[in-house]
Amino acid sequence: MTNLTRLEAIAQLTAVGQDYELETIEMYGRTVRGFKNGPATLREHFEVACSDETFLVYDNERYSFTEAHEKAGLFAAVLQQEYGIEKGDRVAISMRNYPEWVLSFMAITSMGAIAVAMNSLWTPDEMAYGLKDSGAKVLFADQERIDRIQPIMAELDLNIIAVRPTAVLAENITSIDDLMTKYAGQTMPDVDVSPHDNATILYTSGSTGHPKGAVSCHQNIMTALLSWELDQHIALVINNLTLPEAEYQASTLLAVPLFHATGLLAGLLSSYRIQRKVVLMYKWDADLSTEIIEEERITSFIAPAAMTGDLVEKAKSTNRDLSSLATVGGGGAPRAPEQVRSIASSFAKAMPNTGWGMTETNAIGAGIGGEDYLEHPSSSGRCSAALDIKVINEAGETLPAGERGELLICGSSVIKGYWNRPDANAETFVDGWLKTGDVAYIDQEGYLYIVDRIKDLVIRGGENIGCAEVEAGLLVHPQVLEASVYAVPDERLGEEVGATIYTDGQIDGEVLKKFLLDHIARFKIPRYIVVSEEPLLRIASGKIDKRRIRELAVEQLLG
Repeated sequence: MTNLTRLEAIAQLTAVGQDYELETIEMYGRTVRGFKNGPATLREHFEVACSDETFLVYDNERYSFTEAHEKAGLFAAVLQQEYGIEKGDRVAISMRNYPEWVLSFMAITSMGAIAVAMNSLWTPDEMAYGLKDSGAKVLFADQERIDRIQPIMAELDLNIIAVRPTAVLAENITSIDDLMTKYAGQTMPDVDVSPHDNATILYTSGSTGHPKGAVSCHQNIMTALLSWELDQHIALVINNLTLPEAEYQASTLLAVPLFHATGLLAGLLSSYRIQRKVVLMYKWDADLSTEIIEEERITSFIAPAAMTGDLVEKAKSTNRDLSSLATVGGGGAPRAPEQVRSIASSFAKAMPNTGWGMTETNAIGAGIGGEDYLEHPSSSGRCSAALDIKVINEAGETLPAGERGELLICGSSVIKGYWNRPDANAETFVDGWLKTGDVAYIDQEGYLYIVDRIKDLVIRGGENIGCAEVEAGLLVHPQVLEASVYAVPDERLGEEVGATIYTDGQIDGEVLKKFLLDHIARFKIPRYIVVSEEPLLRIASGKIDKRRIRELAVEQLLG
């Protein structure tokens, strides 16, 4: 049988009457393609997945899909009856990768409220900003986050539900265990949830100012989830393959934080329809990961390049049986071609995969895997079938294959916009297209290559860090007169944070880093600090010459 081309496979799978039939729809004034079939909302997505198959695993705790749904229903009843949460209200989540993160998310979105996924590494001031900006009425938080928020509790108007508390709780904080006892027997409230209802706010660091809350409706999210399924089927059709009969339940090791679009969508939410077991890690531990892979027969590992690199290194020396792995990869930052090849050679049958996406696209965009990835190790793959991409020049003209410019994307997975940020919306969305801030080109075969970025960001181990935010933190110190923050290449994390500062005298870098702990999250603090005895270089317009400063610093730091 002759193999189909990619376009032929897409046409076959998305035709009228097929499971992945695409139709033209209007969303937010944009003309895009949407899936006609499949679950229309997250509520339906969770309901149809109920079964006795194992869903969540955390240490010695295990929940089936049905058990998780029932417990999420109780969480929703608590929110409705104890706190008066209604459709459209915002409820925040800030904790490590506990089962309660998943259960609270299921509850919030199933009752038509909006889940605010907060970065668990945020400082108290950053937490306060996110809570105030979103207008969250209730916060699910673990003990570490409760302790962190205590200094600013008085300025916040919200109720806190404690998850796994280890200390005596303040009067306005109630344990989820006590609430579940109080409302035992209650089930998921009957709420009419529409595909166009807002479902999530995920905060993403931008090149300037505070993080922006990316708002997605249910249809945005379901488009992303169905797109991954479609892309997998396209690969099978092209190669005349069928999914092999599984030796054991499909499973994924989820070490990426759930507040990340990758962790939430590619890791968690994509697991329901395929009945994939999700094993949660409290935090990344390479040694522990090999133990879990062996014991739980993990079939997929999705993570930034730093984590997959750690796993590859462990695979070379461990006695653990990692033969269950079928795929190893993820997005966050490009992989070195050497790591792509090492993934394929380090495991019995695991093949590498990667993709490019953004919080603003619900983590979907382009993808590549298997032999295709080995043949194009520098590429992020080809555009998902339900989306469209193009590359433009400064005049807004679409560029031909091979020419570099800014990457734009449109489709029904692209967010509605930013919460309370009409300025950012006007800057980011142009004629229905999302400006990504990435410099890229698309080759003759449709493969996407990300080569640089326009946005002033450092992407450290998959975390977006706004340079302006770090610069603002540095400038709070009275001795720092000027600051320029930039990315420094790093073999493991992809990029590290570097800073060049001009001061009014001698300043100790370690003292400065300690000072920054009170102003920005730990992961944003520069690893490298270069002190200049002269004012920082400037371009003709008078602006700091960040590109040249970075070049000089990287040369000095890395040789």
